[in-house]
Amino acid sequence: MVSAAFVSATGALAQDIVYQPTDPTFGGNPFNSAHLLGIANAQNTYKDPNSSSSSSQADIFARQLQSRLLSALSSQIVDAIFGENPQQSGTISFGGQTITFDRGLTDVTLNITNDDTGEVTTIVVPTFVDVN
Repeated sequence: MVSAAFVSATGALAQDIVYQPTDPTFGGNPFNSAHLLGIANAQNTYKDPNSSSSSSQADIFARQLQSRLLSALSSQIVDAIFGENPQQSGTISFGGQTITFDRGLTDVTLNITNDDTGEVTTIVVPTFVDVN
C-alpha cells in the first residue's frame, strides 16, 4: 500500500481566538447594563430604615398639590421671561428660594438661590432670534 502525502507550500492562516461572553450577567456587552441593574434591583431586599416614604392618601394629595402649584409658578416665570411682554430681568422669591433672571442678547441666565444654605444653581437658556 502506498500512501502519498501532499504538503502545501502556503503558510497556515490563523487568528487568536478571544472569548467574549454574550450573556450580560457574565460581563458581556456594556450596553446591557440596564439588564444587570434590573437583575440587581430584583434581588435587592434592603429597605432604608431612615426612608420617609409614606403613601397615605393625605401625603399623596399633598405631593400632587405641591407639584401643581410649582408647575403654575414655573409657568408664570416662563411667561415673564418669554411671554408677550418679556422682562429684561426680575426676581421671584417663594418657599425659601429666590430666582433671579437676566436676559442677554443670546441667552437668559437664571440663578436659583436656596435662602437657607446659600447654594446657587445657574441655568442658561439660549434665546432664538428670528432673522428675516
